[in-house]
Amino acid sequence: MTNPFIEEMRWRGMLQDIMPGTAEQLNKEITSAYIGFDPTADSLHIGSLVPILLLVHLQRAGHKPYALVGGATGMVGDPSGKSEERSMLSEAILAKNMAGVKAQLEKFLDFDPAKNNAAVMVNNFDWFKDISFLDFIRDAGKHITVNYMMAKDSVKKRLEGENGMSFTEFTYQLVQGYDFYWLYKNKNCKLQMGGSDQWGNIVTGTELIRRKDGGEAFAFTCPLIKKADGTKFGKSEQGNVWLDAEKTTPFQFYQFWLNASDVDAAAWIKIFTFLSRKNIDDIIDTHSKNAAGRALQKTLAKELTIFVHGDEEYNKAVETTAKLFANQSAPAESLSEDDLNNMEGIIKIDVASARLTEAADVVSFLAETSIFSSKGEARKTVQGGGISINRKKVDSIDMRIESSLLLHTKYLLIQKGKKNYYLVKVV
Repeated sequence: MTNPFIEEMRWRGMLQDIMPGTAEQLNKEITSAYIGFDPTADSLHIGSLVPILLLVHLQRAGHKPYALVGGATGMVGDPSGKSEERSMLSEAILAKNMAGVKAQLEKFLDFDPAKNNAAVMVNNFDWFKDISFLDFIRDAGKHITVNYMMAKDSVKKRLEGENGMSFTEFTYQLVQGYDFYWLYKNKNCKLQMGGSDQWGNIVTGTELIRRKDGGEAFAFTCPLIKKADGTKFGKSEQGNVWLDAEKTTPFQFYQFWLNASDVDAAAWIKIFTFLSRKNIDDIIDTHSKNAAGRALQKTLAKELTIFVHGDEEYNKAVETTAKLFANQSAPAESLSEDDLNNMEGIIKIDVASARLTEAADVVSFLAETSIFSSKGEARKTVQGGGISINRKKVDSIDMRIESSLLLHTKYLLIQKGKKNYYLVKVV
């Protein structure tokens, strides 16, 4: 049996595994479904966009989304896909992280309580905080055998590795399974979704619901996003691409999508946008006739930047892109002071004027302004031709940073690699 939501996820490339009966359940009634979010930071990153979009699509299809922020499971650590145990987080850090994640999810999902499919945010610490260890192993542990738990790939890989697996991590799938049971019992939640690496944990939940309550629950997962060149999705030269504008500026966010390869952009435009199949087919056709026009990348970057940061930040990102990249052959001196000051999203660094009077060598200057984390890294990049100052490539590590280089007596426009720009201002 087919279901519109399932079919939509399938053609968008967002469906990996699905439990039999899931489509029938979604056709039968408004179904409550949940995805768990790991509060290891106070912001989600673009790797979290797929589960967010799953919940948005689910809600648009008329079903009820639950976003579970793992205040309890965050204290344990999920071994899925990990080669070593994660550091434990304190309650204070978890509380800060959960507040940040909650604020972001509220931007994407409709939490209006007047609607019968309003999104709901839950924290599993709320039900685990009052459960004793003895209660848990009696009421949940006895229903899932060790043989069943050890058969999971995430457990097998860790047991075969050098570091083994702690009891804490071994019990993670049972703790997550209990989340599903609790939501099933208390919120009538019958479906759990997640990344394909979560399949083992999710079906432990459906099994616990079956064995403990005689109930029936369902599951489906989406593929883990990969880049065509084999590098990790969601990483830039500066690390994670965050949804928080303070951690990754809207300009940097826009640039990440704009710099996608043709192969990646063709796949990602289905996954990360809400454009219709016809619109996407038309854009792919336009791109195929003129790849240099980058219709795919421009549309992808526009849709995602507006979705995460809004129209105003998108327009600023486009404006900054035009100032930085259009007419690159023009000297930096042609940029007005307003042009430089109004560039939104590039990293801006203030340095004391005394720093320049010392005529620092370029390597020291790049490290001391934190453009690079070390002199060694800065030296290597300069020697590789990866640094430009005021649109002129730096060709020697002996170059001195002097006041004569300043634009409008106070600015340096520094480019690191192809995409990372810094505006250094002397104060």
